[in-house]
Amino acid sequence: MTNRAILLRLRDVLRPYSGKLLIAMAAMIVVALFNAAQAYMVQPLLDKIFYEKNAAWLTALPLALLAIFFVKGVFYFFYSYLLEWVGQSVIKDLRNSLYGHLHELSMGFFYKNSTGELISRIMNDVAMLQGTVSHALIYVLRDFFSVAGLLVVIFYMDWRLALVSLVFIPMAAVPIVVFGKKFRRISTRYQQGMGEASNFLNETIRGVRIVKAFCAEEQEKHRFAAKMQQLFDTLMSETRYRSLAHPLIEFLGGIGMALIIWFGGSEVLKGNATPGTFMSFLTALVMLYEPIKGVSKINSTVQSGMAGAARIFALLDTEPEIREKAQPVELPPFSRQIEFRKVSFAYQPGELVLRDVSLTIARGEVVALVGPSGGGKSSLASLLPRFHEVTDGAVLLDGHDLRDLSLRSLRSQIAIVTQQTILFNDTVRSNIAYGSPDCTEEEIRRAAAAAFALDFIEAFPQGFDTVIGESGVRLSGGQQQRLSIARAILKNAPILILDEATSALDTESERKVQQALDNLMKNRTTLVIAHRLSTIKNADRIVVMQDGRIAEEGDHDSLLRRGGIYEGLHSLQHAAR
Repeated sequence: MTNRAILLRLRDVLRPYSGKLLIAMAAMIVVALFNAAQAYMVQPLLDKIFYEKNAAWLTALPLALLAIFFVKGVFYFFYSYLLEWVGQSVIKDLRNSLYGHLHELSMGFFYKNSTGELISRIMNDVAMLQGTVSHALIYVLRDFFSVAGLLVVIFYMDWRLALVSLVFIPMAAVPIVVFGKKFRRISTRYQQGMGEASNFLNETIRGVRIVKAFCAEEQEKHRFAAKMQQLFDTLMSETRYRSLAHPLIEFLGGIGMALIIWFGGSEVLKGNATPGTFMSFLTALVMLYEPIKGVSKINSTVQSGMAGAARIFALLDTEPEIREKAQPVELPPFSRQIEFRKVSFAYQPGELVLRDVSLTIARGEVVALVGPSGGGKSSLASLLPRFHEVTDGAVLLDGHDLRDLSLRSLRSQIAIVTQQTILFNDTVRSNIAYGSPDCTEEEIRRAAAAAFALDFIEAFPQGFDTVIGESGVRLSGGQQQRLSIARAILKNAPILILDEATSALDTESERKVQQALDNLMKNRTTLVIAHRLSTIKNADRIVVMQDGRIAEEGDHDSLLRRGGIYEGLHSLQHAAR
């Protein structure tokens, strides 16, 4: 993304705050004018007081200076506060936009991008941009107006000296441009490194039990230290260039200053200029070079922000793979059947995981998907809530192609319970009521009771107000699963997907969870994915999948009599007991 494209996008982001920006700019113009006035007042200070010894000026000048500093300070406060407010507001808006956009992206996007990388985009990249918007914006705009005012002063004092001095200003811009490109590349590399480090932290902290179980603490310390060394080396590269840029620009400015002093001093000695005029010019010139040197100081901050902005806008420009039509159909309450019609699906082009699958599930029917790992069971189930798009064929709900439906109306009629329970670091009540904000306390209690979770919830000192920790870490596996079942019961959706809901539990926990699932499945159309065949013996229909196709279909007894894939899986599991 080019600088121009980034700046145009930033302009759009800043547009809602244009009123406050205009007020801030007006205040900055006032401050710039008073900066120029400070430089100009050096001339009467020297000529009227020290050279002409005018007593009236000795009284008036200090009072004028006090007035200048006071008014300048008031306006400085206004523009500094307003620009910081705008900068922080933009950062807040960008973080909200990024987070909101992430939730609009399809599941495939999250398979390709790590959690740590996405967190880094929202937090670190936006923080980089914060320095540009909140601080660099203040300095650049302020210095622009200050330079404009000071240029007026130096040309008014001596246009010949002003032209000589302006020759050196473009020279000072050369290292700013050269080092700016380096800062941009280094910042991009640093932000990528931060994303990798964030992902590393996310994985190792969440997996701390495995780290400890395999005595891998030292190994992880070394891996983390290596990543920190890479970040350190990147930062020191930036520091090296930043430390070099400032003295180089200062040296170029010093050359110009030396020539000005020589030329201007000669004019004073010849009587072509007064000492006050020359010193006022020199003061304005020194003040003029300060903002130019300041640009070199904040150049690395600006380039870091631009690099962060490029990554931010790249994420915001990512299009979801699953998109609603312009005028999607609102799905009526489910009443007849689910149909997979000659469905094929591939995560990667040319690598089909489902091949020409046709399956119809009647309302109220319990259908189990079984078969060897990699057979396509979970892939088929994930097409129903439209987490992925079919590659070929169609999935229909009561005759409606899912691609014609609004995602909200579709997913509101589907509840999912998976092997990996997804719980949040919040209270028991909030986790059960997740997605059902208008439910009552009594409805929450009934859902917990139906999920056989009420007893252990009420045994907690804080009951439903108990905070369960990240991913429900303070609960047992069976308790976690029963909370997720209670959440699904409360949603009261007519279609239910159970994806290995009991496979990770011990026998006692499985018995309680299975009782909860039985309550959940009542009067619902259910699609069950299971490896433990004992849990689906009573299913209305069992579909055996292998290599992305339906290999067998029937009830438990008929499939056993057939002596095919299902009977082989059943025999293996029976022998393993």
